[in-house]
Amino acid sequence: MPHLRLTRTEILGLLESHGLEPSRALGQNFLCDPNTIDKIVRLAGVAAGDRVVEIGPGLGSLTLGLVDAGAEVTAVEIDRYLIPPLTEVVAGHPVTVVHGDALTLDWPSILVPSTTGGPDTWSVVANLPYNVATPLVLDLLAARPEFSRWLVMVQREVGERLAAAPGGRTCGIPSVLVSYWGEANVVGRVSADVFHPKPRVESVLVRIERAAVPRVDADFHRLSTLVRAGFGQRRKMLRRSLSAHLTSDQIEACEVAPTARAEELDLEAWGRLARFEAGPTGSTFGT
Repeated sequence: MPHLRLTRTEILGLLESHGLEPSRALGQNFLCDPNTIDKIVRLAGVAAGDRVVEIGPGLGSLTLGLVDAGAEVTAVEIDRYLIPPLTEVVAGHPVTVVHGDALTLDWPSILVPSTTGGPDTWSVVANLPYNVATPLVLDLLAARPEFSRWLVMVQREVGERLAAAPGGRTCGIPSVLVSYWGEANVVGRVSADVFHPKPRVESVLVRIERAAVPRVDADFHRLSTLVRAGFGQRRKMLRRSLSAHLTSDQIEACEVAPTARAEELDLEAWGRLARFEAGPTGSTFGT
């Protein structure tokens, strides 16, 4: 197969021929650098025969890189004006173009079982704008177990929060909830120079490997409720921030200091809090 790539000149030509400008409202910055595309495909671990969902393909520069690696790609694009040039670029390749919002898409109709008898798993590759990155990752991790591997390009601050370990200033709700489902790591940086137009923010690549089962034995809804309450008042001690859910004695019974703050807890500690069964004083869970 020939080495499939779009040059910066070709991207500019596509935009001009279709009368388009990058949308600021949608956070559009089109990837123009073949070396960066090769890096993303490599870090995503894409190989021949893989089924990949690409969220936000834009004009298809990364899509071609995924095809070049032998993947079958489902490209989900929210901007209806990009559908014609994207369809033009991927014509003749194993790419299905879907016009829709990844946050509200009917995923079961798209993630159909494999026709080859292989595992019904998919990889996700995405260049995500700042305003949807965190909710999209959290929502799809919780709702779609078919997505076993992720490689997302996001604003540096967003990526650091998704992959943060307990104890640091970047640890927050996304860090804990992502770690419930799997392991996230920042695996690379992306220069602003490889995009058109050039963004004003730094970007990083975050790889998420989904665990076969949740990494802590606790109900996700309960854990999520506590995590959001704890970080919702992150400057307060847990005995204050979790007071609507657990008493100080109950927190202490979970081997967690009531005087601790949310960012100090690891996933196991959140799991113990979420597993707490209501005693004589009760708990607000389920009420």
